[in-house]
Amino acid sequence: MYNYRILIQYDGGRFDGWQRLGKDASENTVEFKIEEILKKMTGEEAELFCGCRTEKGVHAYGQVANFKLNSRQNCMELRNYLNRYLPRDIAVLKVEAVDERFHSQLLAKETTYLYRIDTKSIASVFERKYSYHTFHPLDYEAMNKAAAYFLGKHDFKAFTTARKSKSTEREIKNITISCDESGIAQLRITANDFLHNMARLMIGILLDVGTGLKKPENVRDILDGKDVQMSLPAESYGLFLEEVRY
Repeated sequence: MYNYRILIQYDGGRFDGWQRLGKDASENTVEFKIEEILKKMTGEEAELFCGCRTEKGVHAYGQVANFKLNSRQNCMELRNYLNRYLPRDIAVLKVEAVDERFHSQLLAKETTYLYRIDTKSIASVFERKYSYHTFHPLDYEAMNKAAAYFLGKHDFKAFTTARKSKSTEREIKNITISCDESGIAQLRITANDFLHNMARLMIGILLDVGTGLKKPENVRDILDGKDVQMSLPAESYGLFLEEVRY
């Protein structure tokens, strides 16, 4: 078997996420689109494994995936063929042959999500599909205070919509919040792994803290299992899978 690792960018706006299984199975996923092109090129049923499954509407700057084939393929030809026939909102940036033991999901050590927030008084027409607009000024000091409670290992069972999970403990390595001169704020979260909808729920409460709807200490209380009303998950269109590290 030959194992191939690919680096992918995609605009998740029209897709039902990276993958949908069971009753929610959908062909309108990034994974399905890539597998169909690989089958067309190689005649093989390739199964993709990704570094971090993204949800419906979420984008990716640097998704990593791998798949195995019975036949040896030229990496440049694989990349070019995929980019020729994939929809324009998916791009394969790199293809490389890797050790047969490499697994995109199981060997991932850290994942970083980026959330883009338009803080200008008038929402940018050209940013509206890729950043969440807030009409309220953000209190960055309060947001950073709240973010500090997330750092380290915690039980994130309150910050996921997953029905079943072997463990809901995750480790948050870093959270940064910054705003450039254009008025676009960037919120980055790096963790050893993310539960389903975990990033969006974390960002949702940080946004509520930034606009005064929640207190920074509410994050600590929720992690401690206290009865605090949860914030709504942040809108998916402002969220990007930025990087998966190995």
